[in-house]
Amino acid sequence: MLNRQLKILLYSSNIWYLGEGMFAPLFAVFAKKVGGDILEISGVWAAYLIASGIFTVFVGKIADKVISKEKLMTIGYALNAIFTFAYLLVSSQSELLVVQIGVGVASALSTPTWNALYAKYERYENHGRKKKSSGCVWALADGQSEIVTGIGVLLGGLIVSSFSFNSLFIVMGIVQTIATVYVAQILYERSPKIYLSNSSEQSDMEGRKRLLTSGTKSADVRQ
Repeated sequence: MLNRQLKILLYSSNIWYLGEGMFAPLFAVFAKKVGGDILEISGVWAAYLIASGIFTVFVGKIADKVISKEKLMTIGYALNAIFTFAYLLVSSQSELLVVQIGVGVASALSTPTWNALYAKYERYENHGRKKKSSGCVWALADGQSEIVTGIGVLLGGLIVSSFSFNSLFIVMGIVQTIATVYVAQILYERSPKIYLSNSSEQSDMEGRKRLLTSGTKSADVRQ
């Protein structure tokens, strides 16, 4: 049984991957459609990766020092939805470059923070358990993302072949918006660190009471 924080992270991630999967294999087709050659398409994709890499390092430095991981992740999800809709405005390689950099920034905000939070709440899930379930918890994340991405690929191809890229971007944007709204719930969840701390304090107090009680009973017996 997963705790609520893990469920929020897992389900929102699945929704995210569903939207991302719709476009991933069709990117080169769309880039060529707006006038790009092989070199330009490679450059745009490289810009996405470089932007994502640079901002990932930046996010790692400011996470929890300036702004919480939960907020950074939610902002990343929101930006991803915005830039997904921005594909509707792309008509040239330069515009596609800007959008791809934006998507890279969104990925940098959401991906490392998601991983850190999932690891955090996974430890909370296994706290005090004799049988740990770390492998299962991470297998769910990896396995479900692959399955959902595969479904997204099929849906994306179906939408483009039946309608158009604009229809695809609208559907993707709606899916990413749903993912953003869903993951935002984690902003209002109680921190497990506080919960564990309170639980530990209660356990200590109960332990002291039992010791005092047993000590009193022992004294009564001796008397």
